[in-house]
Amino acid sequence: PYAVALISTMTHTSLTFCLPFCGPNVINHFFCDISPLLSLACADTWINKLVLFTLAGAIGVLSGLIIMISYVCILVAILRIQTANGRRKAFSTCSSHLAVVSILYGTLFFNYVQPSSCSSLDINKVISLFYTMMIPMLNPLIYSLRNKDVKTAFSMKFERKNCLVA
Repeated sequence: PYAVALISTMTHTSLTFCLPFCGPNVINHFFCDISPLLSLACADTWINKLVLFTLAGAIGVLSGLIIMISYVCILVAILRIQTANGRRKAFSTCSSHLAVVSILYGTLFFNYVQPSSCSSLDINKVISLFYTMMIPMLNPLIYSLRNKDVKTAFSMKFERKNCLVA
C-alpha cells in the first residue's frame, strides 16, 4: 500500500510541477488538494485530471476489492461459528467496521473519481470536510453503538420521546 501511495503521490507531484501558475495563488479549499490546485493552473490540465481519475479509480477499486475479499473470508469464518450468540457478536463487529469503511470509501470515490465537467470546488470542499472531519468524529459513535449500555441509553431516550409525542 505504501509503494502504491508513493507512486501515486510522486506522479501527481511531478505532473503538477510541470504546470505554469500565472494567476492568483489562493486555493479555494480547506487544504492543498490536487483538484483545487489544478484549477489555479493557467494551462490545459486534462492530462493531470485524466491521471487523477485513473489512479484514484484504480486505487479505489483495488483497495475496495481487497477489503471485499477479506470480508468474504470473515463471513465464511463467521458462518463456521457454532453458536448463534457468537455469530451475532461477530456480525455486529463487522457491520460497524463495514459501515465506517463504506462511508469513507464512498465519499473519497465520489470526490476523486468523477468527470471534471461534474466537479464543483464548493461541493468538493463539503465532501472533503465530510471525509476529513465527520467520519473520524462518527467513528466512536458507530463503534459505541455495539456497547450494551449505549444501546440501552439510546432506546430509553427514544422511548421517552415517543411517550411525549403520543
